[in-house]
Amino acid sequence: MEKTYLGWQDWPEPSRQTEYTEETPLLSPDGTLLASGWARRNVFQYDRSSVRHPLRRKEWDFYQISDGERMLQLSFANISLGGYASAVLVDLKAGRTLVSDMAPFLGGKDKYILPARGDAPNYVNFRVGKARFEAHTGEQRRQLRYDNGDVHAEITMEIMPGLENITTVLPFRDHPDRYFMTTKQNCMPCEGFLQTKDGRWDFDRKDSFCILDWGRVCTPYSLVWYWGNGSWRHLDEAGKEHLFGFEITWGIGDESNATETCVFYDGKAHKLGAVDVARFPKPDRYMEPWDFVSEDERFKLRMVPFYDHHSDLNIGVMRMHSHQVHGLWSGTVTLDDGQILTFRDKYAFCEYVENRW
Repeated sequence: MEKTYLGWQDWPEPSRQTEYTEETPLLSPDGTLLASGWARRNVFQYDRSSVRHPLRRKEWDFYQISDGERMLQLSFANISLGGYASAVLVDLKAGRTLVSDMAPFLGGKDKYILPARGDAPNYVNFRVGKARFEAHTGEQRRQLRYDNGDVHAEITMEIMPGLENITTVLPFRDHPDRYFMTTKQNCMPCEGFLQTKDGRWDFDRKDSFCILDWGRVCTPYSLVWYWGNGSWRHLDEAGKEHLFGFEITWGIGDESNATETCVFYDGKAHKLGAVDVARFPKPDRYMEPWDFVSEDERFKLRMVPFYDHHSDLNIGVMRMHSHQVHGLWSGTVTLDDGQILTFRDKYAFCEYVENRW
């Protein structure tokens, strides 16, 4: 699926950013989408029983932990026809997968029901065959456990008081009952480990961060997107430490009421306009530098890649094809108050995905 990308000089009218601050129903009883926009926390009331096309319903809790050297992905997904719990450990510097463990299941329509919100206290404890996936979210801490016999992982992450996220609801034109709702929560220092019979790999909170990608969607068959994300510690000119993060996603659905683009500074979200990459990386430019800019020119960063975590699950009618490119990012970001932050060689990633699912 090909798409025309804007390029730096061809922005349309500035994107409208409709912010929701009060509790809002997501769907009407007949499944029609009622809200379209973004929020600093999830205020969209999700009732999965109102989804008009339950076999198009997909729900996931995805956690990606990294220190820039290794990456651990812990996830649970229910895509109605089935789903899985999984743990994947990747050596980013060596460019190889160290552990890949998955416990699949068939039929997820009325079982393995994930929480209706990802940024509020909740508890998940599912067993799929021999595998156990557990996630306990409190006000200031989130704990994850994955165990499938030979593979055991435990991660604890900190949630700073008042931590904001970006929750977006994107509709699809000509499909009043389709939507893409996600919460991306950054800036969570974490620690923990993954252990197998072959070894143990540890993560230290001084340089490890977790990103939560929480999704509740009902989509068309084919999707394309970019997703970039990162968190790190930033020292200001006075030597004071701050937590910084960014979230840039685009290409999914109708973005006329919001874009999934913002930066986080000391737990507060600073909304950006639309973001694009200067040069389309497909088919063979993934390992060349990626230059990013936002329409308001508040986000100007270059990623110099060092690893393309490429995956392609193709079973005919279903395909999940991803280039998740990891690299070092440099450039400037402007906060809401006009303060300009300068970064050099900070670790983060951006992916380009084509899905039929």
